[in-house]
Amino acid sequence: MQAKHEMVIILDFGGQYAQLIARRIRELQVYCEIWTHATTALDIAKAKPLAVIFSGGPNSVYAPNAPKVDEAIFGLGIPILGICYGMQLMAQALGGRVGQTKSGGEYGRSKLTVTESGGIFAGLPATMTVLMSHGDAVTFLPLGFTGTATTADTPLAAMHDLGRGLVGVQFHPEVVPTDFGSIMLKNFLFGTARAHGDWQMNSFVDTATSAIADLVGEDEVICGLSGGVDSAVAALLVHRAIGTKLTSIFVDHGLLRKGEAEQVVHTFQHELGLKLVYVDARERFVAKLLGITDPEAKRKIIGNEFVRVFEEEALRVGGAKFLVQGTLYPDVIESGSSTAATIKTHHNVGGLPKDMKLSLIEPLRYLFKDEVRAVGRELGLAPVIVERHPFPGPGLAVRIMGEVTRERLFTLREADFIVRDEIECAGLHGDIWQCFAVLTGVKTVGVMGDERTYAEVVAVRAVSSTDAMTAQWYRLPYDVLERISRRIVNEVRGVNRVVYDITSKPPGTIEWE
Repeated sequence: MQAKHEMVIILDFGGQYAQLIARRIRELQVYCEIWTHATTALDIAKAKPLAVIFSGGPNSVYAPNAPKVDEAIFGLGIPILGICYGMQLMAQALGGRVGQTKSGGEYGRSKLTVTESGGIFAGLPATMTVLMSHGDAVTFLPLGFTGTATTADTPLAAMHDLGRGLVGVQFHPEVVPTDFGSIMLKNFLFGTARAHGDWQMNSFVDTATSAIADLVGEDEVICGLSGGVDSAVAALLVHRAIGTKLTSIFVDHGLLRKGEAEQVVHTFQHELGLKLVYVDARERFVAKLLGITDPEAKRKIIGNEFVRVFEEEALRVGGAKFLVQGTLYPDVIESGSSTAATIKTHHNVGGLPKDMKLSLIEPLRYLFKDEVRAVGRELGLAPVIVERHPFPGPGLAVRIMGEVTRERLFTLREADFIVRDEIECAGLHGDIWQCFAVLTGVKTVGVMGDERTYAEVVAVRAVSSTDAMTAQWYRLPYDVLERISRRIVNEVRGVNRVVYDITSKPPGTIEWE
């Protein structure tokens, strides 16, 4: 989607934080897009961005196959901010030197001392905590640059040439552990790059609906509606753009949470008035999953079957040409659709069959979850849907370790309902990003009454997050955990033990599979 307002271009050098940079910039109401590092200076000049940001990356700039940048970019007169690898790349390209640090690397929180105020550090304290993540550093500044900050292990932790609008920082201002990171980005955008901050969700909605209408023309469109926030917002956005040319199809694949299918039909058909087709494919999906234990295989089977159902339904609604999906930026990044490493495949991104007959419309592809919620509010979506916790496209199948069967789905569905019910009753739903139960595939010995049992272990997972790229395990009160455990063991047949997952992301992921 081409923006009609001021824009920042982020060149992605393979860092997992590139999308977080975009998130922070958009929070400052400046539109941005992530482009490949191989983008030419000519293409950037044509886009007329107000600034360019080089992301971090896992490579050493002096390695033979390290990603480079078109050095003509430095001659465009556009302000540039280099972050971590981006700072090193800037220094090397302009005549500086980069080498390994004497300590072997600096990772985690470090104390930063500002030696040259102004620029990105305008109005900030002389010392602060920042997040470092590197084994290399700038060892010699390019001509015209001034060192602006140090740490104990990195004498040149930041640099700038304000006359040319060039700034480099060795740390990551986009992540939460860095103090005043958003202010640093604000200083660069509104000070060095002279941004105005004209991008908001209403402007996104206007631009997106116009682009969708132009793309679709007179063709018919179907939307994969799951009932979650992402697909709901995607459906309403497309509905605003093309009206009755959209048919929303809700496929009940039998992998949903308790009562979810009924709620989806009622909300979208009767309350919101969307043209909705309900497809009961429960037996079809479960049959395909029998005997499958590999998590990636399960995801791809579900993704393939999902699209096949859609293709069949498309023929029944007048030969639709497009399929709408609620793909978000974290799905794109984690599925390896950028230079970043693949963390998982996702049925919205990595599991689609190559011979799929429908063209994709992914209007939320470059948004984060909180931005999607903001779009939903802009569209008038009810709070009960807007604030719903994320739920994976493959559903409960990725929360069952091992084979997916009807019996195991029933067990997990009941346990998951209890977890969410107790979280809601405790008034914690709004504080938690995601909470759910996992059927671990492990059986343990227990005692119930006077009898020895050998039954399933259920794991409870609750995390806090802002974008799903990182997450902290949530400190549930002991009394809530006790009620969850007692109810699951007493009410869910075949479960005799409950454990609580206290792993953050990283090193873990939010979902277990």
